[in-house]
Amino acid sequence: MMKQGVFELAENTVLTGKVSSLRLTGDVSAIEIPGQFVQIQLDGLFLRRPFSVCDRDDNSFTVLYETAGTGTELLRTLPTGTELDVLTGLGNGFDLYRCGDTPLLIGGGTGISPLYWLAKELLKSGVSPKALLGFNTADDVFYADEFEALGIETLITTADGSRGIKGLVIDAMDKPYSGFYACGPEAMLRAVCEASSKPGQISLDRRMGCGFGACMGCTVMTWNGPKRICKEGPVLDREEIIWED
Repeated sequence: MMKQGVFELAENTVLTGKVSSLRLTGDVSAIEIPGQFVQIQLDGLFLRRPFSVCDRDDNSFTVLYETAGTGTELLRTLPTGTELDVLTGLGNGFDLYRCGDTPLLIGGGTGISPLYWLAKELLKSGVSPKALLGFNTADDVFYADEFEALGIETLITTADGSRGIKGLVIDAMDKPYSGFYACGPEAMLRAVCEASSKPGQISLDRRMGCGFGACMGCTVMTWNGPKRICKEGPVLDREEIIWED
């Protein structure tokens, strides 16, 4: 159920050189399932910016964002107390029962964001997840402590080997797991799907116009026909995906 509302910026915290955490307070009743996203309106910009929900409580939600363009650069400068127009409750989220009792949560970069709330909800449902988080260097690592604080095993990979396991996330998928949930760059998602035969769900990212299915701009082809990432996604079963060369 999509809902539009005004939220107040409660925290805007720098985590690394490019990644920040944003917490907004307001009516979060439409944010129901890990994997859903919000769209934030920024002054002077025509299109809203979409962000996966990283965490949620009774009156606030948190997103993680990387400074990569005009919108996120502006977002990083906003002070606490700023009021923002936000669409909440967008997209379909993860199925908590799709990937068994010991799933692997695989995140790359800011793709880690929806997996944190997912980990919390899986634990509440009696599932025992493990986290596998991929970065380029040790300086890029964020939210590892938050995952560990949940009491779950958390593995770190870095491309240069400066922290954790040297290599990509697929180089650390050798421990037993019942299935996987993944979010990150498309090349990473494809590699994970090709490396595993287990049940899985992935959260895809596409440029969005409206964010709620009207413009069809984020449509992808699947084995079950065309699907809009903002409406039928962003979470899809791994078996549905047609990878484009």
